[in-house]
Amino acid sequence: MTIVLLWLVLAAMAAVIVFTSRFLASSADVIAVKTGLGKSFVGVVMLATATSLPELGTGVSSILMVDQIDLAAGDAFGSNIFNLLIIGVIDMVWRNGPLLTVVGSTSIMIGALGIAVIATSVIAMLVHSQTQWAADWPVSPMSFVLLLVFVAGMYMIYKNEDSSQGHVATGTVKYEDANLTRAFMTYSLAALVIVAAAVVLANVGDRITDALGWEASFMGTQFLALSTSLPELATAYAAIKLGAPELAIANVLGSNLFNMGIVLFVDDIVYVEAPLWVGVADIHLLTAVLAIVMTTVVIIGLVVRPRRRLHKLFTYEALVLVALYIVTSVLVFSLG
Repeated sequence: MTIVLLWLVLAAMAAVIVFTSRFLASSADVIAVKTGLGKSFVGVVMLATATSLPELGTGVSSILMVDQIDLAAGDAFGSNIFNLLIIGVIDMVWRNGPLLTVVGSTSIMIGALGIAVIATSVIAMLVHSQTQWAADWPVSPMSFVLLLVFVAGMYMIYKNEDSSQGHVATGTVKYEDANLTRAFMTYSLAALVIVAAAVVLANVGDRITDALGWEASFMGTQFLALSTSLPELATAYAAIKLGAPELAIANVLGSNLFNMGIVLFVDDIVYVEAPLWVGVADIHLLTAVLAIVMTTVVIIGLVVRPRRRLHKLFTYEALVLVALYIVTSVLVFSLG
């Protein structure tokens, strides 16, 4: 298969993910309304889980099918960076003042939990790179810590939720005539399609990496991460257009929680040769630290109010997020 055809396949699979993510998001919203689940909790859990399935599928297939743990890790960490870039992008679309000033306090908690799980992954990489602790274990104890932080975070978000914050996630569209069984079927089918597309993405990404002589860590952090984060971008953009910024921010930040707490945990289970953290490239430390910095920028934007836009097209935080994404891309390419 020629390099041009490989890029076309990559683009086609990305398009499939974007198209299918709309059905995932809408069916998850129907399920949330019909079952009476918490609404902002749905934005973090249901939508974030749905839109993060490509990262899960790509990570597992990268390990099982092409034996590239750096593609798996790079996709997870790179998706965090791209997801945070999405906040800067949709801030430029939002025209009613600084976007983060109209989002509730639950998003601050989600962002803080995101920093906690990313910091835990940094500790995991440092511990396993500097010591032989649990080096012969099939799964690192640090991966279980990631999972525990994720589960505890979900509980905290659920307890912190209130009806006024959650209303944004599902109150825009009414589903009085929607069928719950059909919604579950749509959700399941769309999830299968997205995971299948993610499997193809992993294989194509590995072949492009070999053809161009790029490091797997760069390919995972940039191209696979961008492709598998397209559902978050599509969902966030749709939410902004519907006037639901809370849903957009909760979905994006919640996806980062899922990437660290679930995707990397599953990746470690699938990689049976050793703990995942033993073999990942050091460049992921840089990506993780910059994701923490970018999340901190988002939290500052959520906390500091009232504010005005720096310009009709952007805010300070949007500029910083875009700049940090560019810096990260350049550093990963040059050092990875």
